[in-house]
Amino acid sequence: MKVTAFAYTCYPVTDLARARSFYEKLLGLKPASVMEQGGRGWIEYELGDGCLAIANGFGDDWKPGAQGPALVLEISDLTGAVAELKAAGTKFKFEPMEFPPCHLAVAFDPDGNQVGLHQKKKSA
Repeated sequence: MKVTAFAYTCYPVTDLARARSFYEKLLGLKPASVMEQGGRGWIEYELGDGCLAIANGFGDDWKPGAQGPALVLEISDLTGAVAELKAAGTKFKFEPMEFPPCHLAVAFDPDGNQVGLHQKKKSA
């Protein structure tokens, strides 16, 4: 077997409209594919060579939460993004921290899934 690329990651959500508002209005993502009917569905957002999907309606065995994996998005202005999310009432796991190659903050979407905000440091 040879894995050639990252295809997508999908987050389970409980309220599709509320989740879409977070990902589309707050994070500014544009839906690339929408499969929705009666408040249930699967929404895809293409990001570079990858894809983030949000979905609900797959039963009670797939639940959102802060203990699962974290999506990390590259942000051009981390300070501004954090301020915007805070103004909208978004909760954070941790606010911006500095690491040797980057600055990173981790927020929670409305269902408690972790969304990392990453800003690479400029090369010297």
